[in-house]
Amino acid sequence: MRFTLNGREHELTRDHVDHHLRGVTPEPIRKLAVKIAGTWFPVNQAFEAATGVARASFISHTARRHLAALGYEVTEDLKSRGRAPAGSEDRPTRFAGPRRPATASTGAAGEWHSEANVQAALVIALGADGWRIVSVADTATRERGVDVVASRGNLTVGVEVKGFPSRTYADPARAGEAKRTSPSTQASHWFAQAVLAAMRLRAREPRWRSIIALPDFPRYRDLHAETVGSLAAAQIEVWWVDQAGRLEHP
Repeated sequence: MRFTLNGREHELTRDHVDHHLRGVTPEPIRKLAVKIAGTWFPVNQAFEAATGVARASFISHTARRHLAALGYEVTEDLKSRGRAPAGSEDRPTRFAGPRRPATASTGAAGEWHSEANVQAALVIALGADGWRIVSVADTATRERGVDVVASRGNLTVGVEVKGFPSRTYADPARAGEAKRTSPSTQASHWFAQAVLAAMRLRAREPRWRSIIALPDFPRYRDLHAETVGSLAAAQIEVWWVDQAGRLEHP
């Protein structure tokens, strides 16, 4: 799997991760954990050891996404496996796709339909379905390029991922402030951007299947219904991710 982190390109495989974590003592787990060769590690410790990138240079969401893309089991709940995360006072929930909808304490970025959470759910669903994740773009830094590239057999898909707009800003400095543009209007703009990106991908990589992945919202369903014939003619597919992390595609 290839990915770019802080402007540098990296390549990571399961063999590479397993090798670098062999014999390493797990640190206390406070939230996200990843199971590697039968042992649970904090995702940041595992990602740092595997890549050589200092954990101060990435966030746990980045580590979670890339380790999940390699097919590792990532969870927020070790109590159900007979081991409680050290130092955690929160009641954890197993990570099996996007997070649950945001509350006042989580903010817009924690909503299940954020672009990062939709991408993470997509990657996990594809991995569980036997796809090899070739590359994953960092949505948090607006990294250029295809959001997700995956392959299975002789088939390669390039996926443009969009979230659904929040009613408030994700920027902590503007927390609680309502956006001037309605989510419905902004969703139309994001849908159009996704279609343009998918069309450009068709031109660059005509042998790939060009996919748009969207959170399952009525507004996006309506926009898809209005353009389904044109999208089919352009050989662009739309896949859907629901709140439980399930992936719906042809």
